[in-house]
Amino acid sequence: MDIQVIAIKTLQVLCCLSILVVLHEGGHFGFSKLFKVRVEKFYMFFNYKFHLFSTRDKWFTRLFPYFKRNETEYGIGWIPLGGYVKIAGMIDESMDTEQMAQPAKADEFRSQKVWKRMLILAGGVLMNLLTAWVIYSAVLFTWGHDFIPMRSLEKGFQYNEYAHSLGFEDGDIPVAADGKPIVEYAAANIRTLSNAAVVTVLRQAQEVDITMPEEGLNMLEVLEMQPAFMVPYMPAVVDSVQPGSPAMQAGIVRGSRILAVNGVEITTWGDYDSRVVLRRQDVLESPDCTAADSLRMRQAEVVFLTPDGVCDTTAFELDANYLMGVTRQQPQYELAHQSYSFFASIPAGLQYGWRVLSGYVNDLKYIPSKKGAQSVGSFVTIGSIFPSAWDWQQFWMLTAFISIILAVMNILPIPGLDGGQLVILCYEAVTGHAPSDNVMLWLERIGIVMIMGLMLLGFGNDIVRFVLPAFNL
Repeated sequence: MDIQVIAIKTLQVLCCLSILVVLHEGGHFGFSKLFKVRVEKFYMFFNYKFHLFSTRDKWFTRLFPYFKRNETEYGIGWIPLGGYVKIAGMIDESMDTEQMAQPAKADEFRSQKVWKRMLILAGGVLMNLLTAWVIYSAVLFTWGHDFIPMRSLEKGFQYNEYAHSLGFEDGDIPVAADGKPIVEYAAANIRTLSNAAVVTVLRQAQEVDITMPEEGLNMLEVLEMQPAFMVPYMPAVVDSVQPGSPAMQAGIVRGSRILAVNGVEITTWGDYDSRVVLRRQDVLESPDCTAADSLRMRQAEVVFLTPDGVCDTTAFELDANYLMGVTRQQPQYELAHQSYSFFASIPAGLQYGWRVLSGYVNDLKYIPSKKGAQSVGSFVTIGSIFPSAWDWQQFWMLTAFISIILAVMNILPIPGLDGGQLVILCYEAVTGHAPSDNVMLWLERIGIVMIMGLMLLGFGNDIVRFVLPAFNL
């Protein structure tokens, strides 16, 4: 990957996380101040052993004496894995047992009523959700919403064999799921179909209901299907030819239409995937595959129609990755635009955020599975979803999405996270008794181990996904 692209992606990730960490911790800080609870530290990023900046630094206090007297130390750590506020009288990742051994003071967390402590703990999550709502509303107000209407895909979709077994037919256009209209063509459509009991498709101008499996579809398995569960109808037309590629040397040019490969008739790129690529993979992945079979699979006889309408046939050898070296011409669809006034953007942003939140929560059910665990990522994964060139609309949309992810992850009932602390407070509210400080310390340690385990899993997956392929390992 180009160094400039890496720099742009890294800068976007740092800006995004810096904003969200400050706002998340600001939620805890705001409720603490509201209830007059003392906050000892407010740090963006972690400051293990040392920090990059602190309002307790001598040079800073000489310039601004007020911060020397202020009860809260503000700072920036050097480990960009989050941030924290150290709230007096609260057992957290600081493991401050000395303070907890002292008699409780009125301005400490532990001295507050349960409902106040709940709001302090939930403040970060609430701020993340509010941030997402504000960003989505602002984006809709500023740029509006561009989308492809589902019904504008007049030729519909091509489906794989599994989809055909469910009742889908090539050319079908999904227009509703459980009676709710599918208005736009988007990646989230797969999730919608996976969760639906009944999918309504437009088939030859008639609406037809397809009953889905009672247990639903496994979205991760659907996404990994080869050929894909459903793809838009795309004629097998070449968009571009890579310089020096086998296709260029064979005389295939931009605008050529593939008609057949090795005697197999091709109409769409979906046909090419299912009738050529998939069959080739079956041979190559067979335990009986020999070197001669591999060489045979690299031989291609292609019948194509030139842009001038001349039918031609050419034979050549595919590259080492069994590719011709062409890109596919994408169909051009009608693009719809919806603008929002300031007041209309507020409920629209809330609705958009709710759809994203509910979709992400729905996807969490896959985490305990093998494929779900493999989908967990770290900051490298986060960086990969940002565009290669700075785009403010995309930056803010992704920042809102990551804000929702942070809200959901922090509310999980894992010790050490806000959700784990809230579960403990619910126990105290019901029983009238709080766990001992020793129990709280052990829960915090267990939580830290679990969180570190998830982080290691994410980093490990990213190494497999991005680092090893970069070094051809």
